[in-house]
Amino acid sequence: MKPFIYETMYILRSDLNEEQLEAAIAKYQDILREHGAQNLDVQNLGKRRLAYDIDKHREGIYIQMNYEGGDSDQIKVMERAMRIGGDVIRYLTIKQDVTPSAVQVEAEPEAEPQEV
Repeated sequence: MKPFIYETMYILRSDLNEEQLEAAIAKYQDILREHGAQNLDVQNLGKRRLAYDIDKHREGIYIQMNYEGGDSDQIKVMERAMRIGGDVIRYLTIKQDVTPSAVQVEAEPEAEPQEV
């Protein structure tokens, strides 16, 4: 089965201290790794103000994870843990399009018509 490339963006509560933040990030990384995700890249994008209040939260810590996975079972398990955990305000997972887009082949210049 061909692996797909996924991106998960989630927002953690802003009141987490550094230790709790690292533990939360590690928890979701471990869930993905246990269920077969590969090439896991995690970026902590920092604390930002939310566009609107979510459950009385005005700020959140944005985390982005990019990884390869074969099926959606690993995502279901991770998202279930995010719903139950209480430290995640919002999350979104997308499957990135990896098909070659409009492969550009350099065409040879057409020969100009010769006058006879």
